[in-house]
Amino acid sequence: MSQKQQDLLGLGRLEYLQALVTEFQVTESSEAKEQVLANLANFAYDPKNYDYLRQLKVLDLFLDMLTEDNDILVEFALGGLCNLCLDKVNKDYILEAEGVAAVINCLSCSNEETVMSAVTTLMYLTTPQSRQQITALPVVECMLRFSLSANRRLSNLATIFLEDYCSPLQVEEAKNLTKHTALGIPLPKS
Repeated sequence: MSQKQQDLLGLGRLEYLQALVTEFQVTESSEAKEQVLANLANFAYDPKNYDYLRQLKVLDLFLDMLTEDNDILVEFALGGLCNLCLDKVNKDYILEAEGVAAVINCLSCSNEETVMSAVTTLMYLTTPQSRQQITALPVVECMLRFSLSANRRLSNLATIFLEDYCSPLQVEEAKNLTKHTALGIPLPKS
């Protein structure tokens, strides 16, 4: 065990998370950033950490990473947001920070795990106020395409989205529109 790891073990939860955030901010190494973001996303799974992660502005960090060119950073950031948005305070924060648009943009990622996290996150972020944006015609069209994916996890998730979050009229409108166009978001790579 390295001295750095030994030092981190002696810290409390908040201090440990702060050390991770600081390491993410100061490191130049892409691999180190990926590892730290993966760790933060894992910590986002535990409700005991929500207050600390909000205090440390980790939600903003995750949101900022959604536009990175590094697909691994995007994947981990979206995974962290997906973990956090089950909490009402976190969900409200993400919605107010215009996170829905950033998550929708991730539907066009080539990484299937990122796309599945994006679909799941959109479902978790759905409220009466956000439903219109989340079930906009381009998103419904995208879900129709994903429902045809060879990846059963993705196709099942998209089907759930279409059945549980969209009206039959929205789905029909998207089906009619896709009959007249070859444009669309490409399916992610396996």
